[in-house]
Amino acid sequence: MSTFKALGLSEHILATLSANGFEKPTPIQAQAIPLVLKGHDLIGLAQTGTGKTAAFGLPMIEKLVADGKRPDPRNIRALVLAPTRELVNQIAANLKLFVKKSPLKIGVVVGGVSINKQTEQLARGVDILVATPGRLLDLVARKAVTLTQGRYLVLDEADQMLDLGFIHDLRKISKLVPKNRQTLLFSATMPKQIAELAGEYLTDPVKVEVTPPGKAADKVEQYVHFVPGKDLKTVILKQTLTANPDGLSLIFSRTKHGAEKLMKHLDHVGFKAASIHGNKSQGQRERALKAFRDGEIRVLVATDVAARGIDIPGVTHVYNYDLPEVPDAYVHRIGRTARNGRDGIAIAFCAPDEIRLLRDIEKLMGINIAVASGEAPADQARPSKGRGGRGNGQHRGNGGGHRQEGRPHRERPARQSALAPSSFAGDDLLRDDRPQQERRGQRTAGQPHSDGRSEGNRNHEGKKHHGRPGQKQGEWRDRNRGGRPEGQGGEHRGQGMRRGAGGGNRGHQG
Repeated sequence: MSTFKALGLSEHILATLSANGFEKPTPIQAQAIPLVLKGHDLIGLAQTGTGKTAAFGLPMIEKLVADGKRPDPRNIRALVLAPTRELVNQIAANLKLFVKKSPLKIGVVVGGVSINKQTEQLARGVDILVATPGRLLDLVARKAVTLTQGRYLVLDEADQMLDLGFIHDLRKISKLVPKNRQTLLFSATMPKQIAELAGEYLTDPVKVEVTPPGKAADKVEQYVHFVPGKDLKTVILKQTLTANPDGLSLIFSRTKHGAEKLMKHLDHVGFKAASIHGNKSQGQRERALKAFRDGEIRVLVATDVAARGIDIPGVTHVYNYDLPEVPDAYVHRIGRTARNGRDGIAIAFCAPDEIRLLRDIEKLMGINIAVASGEAPADQARPSKGRGGRGNGQHRGNGGGHRQEGRPHRERPARQSALAPSSFAGDDLLRDDRPQQERRGQRTAGQPHSDGRSEGNRNHEGKKHHGRPGQKQGEWRDRNRGGRPEGQGGEHRGQGMRRGAGGGNRGHQG
């Protein structure tokens, strides 16, 4: 079906979609909307950025409006659960757009903000509540909300909720929503636990799948730099950022400490940068995301707390400064670029202790990622025929000779002939390597705010180019202190999960 009208939506919703520039449904919307309108339970397999919110939101809104009822005080009519604050806010923003000029009220419940204000919001009752599991259970325990009128339950990014240890919370919440509900489960992957969850909480579900698990967006070009350590990661990162001053770059670090340290260094040497991770307040995270979305900053350094919660169509580059421990996380990270049909570039850095992680990622995706520089250790090298490519399985050679069909030829970078030394004595991460006269001219106002943004016009000058991996290298030293895993920004709970050191208590979840 090529139009929203053909999917069976009402004239009111069609007018809202048209007024907001929605012209035709995405594949997941085309498949899911008619099934949800008919009342089926649904398992939807699709990666982020494919339009899942509209896939469940539009038919749910259609049915709630047609029903004409209002929720009782401290009650809800539909519940949408998501794993992180950013994703909850993104879903709620989309739903609020869809319910314009209708009587429906959207509620938002996340950790890290005032629970008293959320209690006041729920006192009047809401039609659709979008929530993280931990904070929702806190409010249930306070008797601030009950779920007895819920007729729709949506589990979005269900695989990530399981990864973050929310399985016990999901079981508790599902028992609070009436059994005669319609349940919709959306996930980017379908591990065994998701299948078990679906079997437990869904009734005769219909499965729709638009993107094979482990498959990246079609238009993401992927490259990897083999490096001896973080010193060279930083050098190559700064060179690529300098060569692409007009791009929006999202950089992923494994730890909160590493993300903050890298952001401060990039800001110090002239890049407009901010960071989001579990040690940032909700207000700081929202301000950083807004500044990034508005182009006030060009570089955002994040932990995996942001891997599925950022929907910014203009992101041109995603950098995996640290490779993730879970291969699926790589797919979600690079899915932050090449959104809404645009092109995007994903650049990974692979240190010797990350080779296994890279191989797991390549195995999941069924491709060999193109080598931009460096060499893998001899005992862990790929077969000689290894080739890299886009996420859709179209391979690109490691040389630079052939051209992709329909795209102009661009010479690929030569492999790195010399790498920086592997000793990392000394900690020069905050060394200012700009020219001396530029450092003299720096004003006090250029220092970073607590949320990572800087004042003053300190754009990094550099020749424009297409932003694909560069070849130049400088000298850099950095003690590889690393830090422990992010712990998903304190979003997760401590029940039955792989737990990072950064996890917080329930009051900071979601």
